[in-house]
Amino acid sequence: MRETTLVGLFSLKKGGKGLNSNLNERVMVALDVEDRDKALEIARELKGSGCWVKVGLELYSIAGTEIIKELKAMGFRVFLDLKLHDIPNTVKRTVGVLAHCGADLLTIHCSGGFQMMAESVEVAKASSTSENGLKLVGITVLTSLDEEKLHDELGVERNLKEQVLKLAELGKKAGLAGVVASAQEAQELRAQCGPDFLLITPGIRPAGTETQDQARTMTPREAIKAGSSYLVVGRPITRAAHPREALEHLWD
Repeated sequence: MRETTLVGLFSLKKGGKGLNSNLNERVMVALDVEDRDKALEIARELKGSGCWVKVGLELYSIAGTEIIKELKAMGFRVFLDLKLHDIPNTVKRTVGVLAHCGADLLTIHCSGGFQMMAESVEVAKASSTSENGLKLVGITVLTSLDEEKLHDELGVERNLKEQVLKLAELGKKAGLAGVVASAQEAQELRAQCGPDFLLITPGIRPAGTETQDQARTMTPREAIKAGSSYLVVGRPITRAAHPREALEHLWD
């Protein structure tokens, strides 16, 4: 998967022709909603905007792989965020099944270890019908966790940024296309992992909005400038009265 060059995205004059269209391609709208019909309603409003859509555990549990086919039929690229984490054999077999569902990206946990990731990458490659088939990205440290929770609740001795960088390094060695991490770690990750490694950053909140359950947040423009490839944005768009309008004003 070739990453669009990030340098120069903000050299376009704000409000100029093509600005939002280019930037919308970097947005993954999280369809973390209560039912299939609501997800498709939001998707229809966003159709043609250029953004991705994210299908997470909640929507997948309700609608299964059929929702992915419906979203692909609308022209969306689909980020399937299931955060797989189990023994290597279970995860790689699951990846083999999901490789045929039509999703473009799938998440697995880096903390599952090198073998789990490497074997899953090989299965995804073998199961894909083209080089544009399913790619795997790794979860590093959830953006709902902060330094205190990482140490006190999970017993991790490294500081948060070191843990993210270590897991990303392991994921890259295992062949992952990229990782999911807070935009606050994006600059260091970009320097460590290079220009072609995908950095997907949740916890994105437009300026002046509430952080809600996210502990490590950043505005969309800040995240892009820090080196993020894609921004995951949920409630600021999906809970807006007019999701398409909210997407277009994300960069204000």
